[in-house]
Amino acid sequence: MHQFEESVYVLIVEASTRLPGDVRRAVNRGRALENRATRAGLAMSTIAQNIRMAEEQVSPICQDTGMLTFVVHTPVGANQIEMKKAIYAAVQRTTKEGKLRSNSVDSLTGENSGDNLGPGTPVIHFEQWEKDTIDIRLILKGGGCENKNIQYSLPTELEGLGRAGRDLDGIRKCILHAVYQAQGQGCSAGFLGVGIGGDRTTGYELAKQQLFRSLDDVNPNPDLDRLEQYIMDTANQLGIGTMGFGGEVTLLGCKIGAINRLPASFFVSIAYNCWAFRRQGVDIDPATGAIREWLYERGSEVPVGDLETAETGTASEETLAPASREIVLQTPVTEEQIRSLRVGDVVVINGEMHTGRDALHKHLVDHDAPLDLNGAVIYHCGPVMLKDDEGWHVKAAGPTTSIREEPYQGDIVKKFGIRAVIGKGGMGPKTLAALKEHGGVYLNAIGGAAQYYAECIKKVNGVDFMEFGVPEAMWHLEVEGFAAIVTMDSHGDSLHEGVEKDSLMKLAAFKDPVFK
Repeated sequence: MHQFEESVYVLIVEASTRLPGDVRRAVNRGRALENRATRAGLAMSTIAQNIRMAEEQVSPICQDTGMLTFVVHTPVGANQIEMKKAIYAAVQRTTKEGKLRSNSVDSLTGENSGDNLGPGTPVIHFEQWEKDTIDIRLILKGGGCENKNIQYSLPTELEGLGRAGRDLDGIRKCILHAVYQAQGQGCSAGFLGVGIGGDRTTGYELAKQQLFRSLDDVNPNPDLDRLEQYIMDTANQLGIGTMGFGGEVTLLGCKIGAINRLPASFFVSIAYNCWAFRRQGVDIDPATGAIREWLYERGSEVPVGDLETAETGTASEETLAPASREIVLQTPVTEEQIRSLRVGDVVVINGEMHTGRDALHKHLVDHDAPLDLNGAVIYHCGPVMLKDDEGWHVKAAGPTTSIREEPYQGDIVKKFGIRAVIGKGGMGPKTLAALKEHGGVYLNAIGGAAQYYAECIKKVNGVDFMEFGVPEAMWHLEVEGFAAIVTMDSHGDSLHEGVEKDSLMKLAAFKDPVFK
């Protein structure tokens, strides 16, 4: 087993930097359905470009490399203790090399371990079987999509859909509602793993297990196969679209499993996964630890279509964006410049911007900023960073989900004179009111496009609050050509609010029973 650690290292790098073949085919199908003249079409094209860049540069597809979850099947008698040590060593190595972001944080102190190791991380599930081989599978599921997981206890009342009972039709309603509640915050277009039954714990485990299935397989249960096909068709009629911009493609895959339950309990558990569906597996020789076979088609075998040759689909008039303006802003930005922007405008930023996530926002509410933020741009981002003799370098830098900062953002915008906030998924009414009062905008970047945006960062000017850990620190970044779309403006308009209302109306059209 002397090669086992190296095999796990190769597996982690593959999962972080290349999407598997079945996922790439799903992305290609999604791109063919979105009109390139729409915001969603632009987002899909950016996603495709990012997939290619990550593969070419052997760098993380998304800066949030997520919670590493390993499922390991071993022959009887295999030394699982030594295997766990090797997995830990491979995780440390890939973190040090920037293939993973340091994501393991003490739940009480907030301290980042720095190497992705700590109580409960990474997650490793061992199971023995009678085969004479080691089957190890890995999924990297980021926090943005993990936060959109949801569990229902039937019967229940669902917004837009009414009562969901303890039957197949009630399950159908729960799954559709799960898609609706995610909106663009889980980096749609996404994938669903659904677990029916079990208890609260095993239901979620079953849901995540479904994400290890191939997207091209057929459910052996005919009722669940029918439900999977129905969800794929119906969810894409809700008009949520890529990144929640409105559009034709909201869901790229749905896999459903069922296990027995207690008579008193009926849980439907949903594991939502973003478009950056990073999972891979290997068959390993139990004698040497060497990789014998890849368990999913490797990404390089399935090209992502070129921007110039991608097919174009149809789109409803409200998603078309032919009149979108492109405005170039040099930081610091004035209120007059911000007031001239409207929802739908494409903004290209040059100059310095500052990253800020959960720890920084909580801190700034009660403390001064380390530098003048009047006219500044704050980027909701936890980058992957590496340091050498020349200083810090950005390895991946896509946006994080912004709604977590809703309790703080409006106060911070007004307190420090911030003019633009960049993130993904939009923000709520408190932030929208502050943008209108103060003169600010929210810019939606493309979630998961970590290499696309890293390319725009030309220099790291400095960093504050390293005690918060690398992802939560305040990085001062010199950018050039950093593009994002205005989705909340200083006039009280919000694209996210409009898409959510429209998708709720469309959701209500599926209230009547379908499966009996």
